Amino acid sequence: MSDPANPAASPSNPSNPSKLIFAPTGGSTDPSKAIQYAQGTLKLTDLSPSPLTQFHAWFAAAQAANVYQPETVTLATASLPDGHVSARVVFMKELDARGFVVYSNWDTSRKARDVRGNPRAALTFWWREVERQVRVEGIVERLTDAESQVYFDTRIRGSRIGAWASAQSSVLQGREELEERVKGVEKKFEGQDKIPVPPFWGGLRVVPEVVEFWQGRESRLHDRFRYMREGKEGAWKIERLSP
Repeated sequence: MSDPANPAASPSNPSNPSKLIFAPTGGSTDPSKAIQYAQGTLKLTDLSPSPLTQFHAWFAAAQAANVYQPETVTLATASLPDGHVSARVVFMKELDARGFVVYSNWDTSRKARDVRGNPRAALTFWWREVERQVRVEGIVERLTDAESQVYFDTRIRGSRIGAWASAQSSVLQGREELEERVKGVEKKFEGQDKIPVPPFWGGLRVVPEVVEFWQGRESRLHDRFRYMREGKEGAWKIERLSP
């Protein structure tokens, strides 16, 4: 049965197919063809033995190429036992010898519930200006309050107050409720320059087990290399993947 409110969905109207979006070609100079990636190539000999060192080099190259906020990353988690997956865009704030660190609320947010029952996560970085993507999969671990305090102190006061005030992802009856919470926290820390990191807020490190580096190529014949751990703390194995 056709939908009278949506004539495009009618099988009797072939000139207006039911697809709301079909084969978009954003950024292409030819509206009939998808954009081609031709900025670079990637060979095994280009890669560092460590994916963390390789990521650091690519991140520096992204900064040099003026990639907008290259620290932007999609963090994906999954709940168990239902297997429901959720993803959100966050900022990577640290890279250390163990992995990638993001900061957030680890009490009320959905990602907090996910990692409590399933301590694994995935990260995806996309740097359009250099046509590169990095994917990370691994286990997660919380930073200590002392470690989180170091980063927390770099945030503007409003962001530190906001971390205390927001029960992230909980339902609000209105914006006014959040603003009242902010006022309460501002009063609590009035006159204090040093605000302690909330016990429910802090850093989460994704310790990588798999890292993939992706360089866009023409005709979708991309260069892909995957690092995988050989054992829990073993050496990294690097493999080229088919696009």
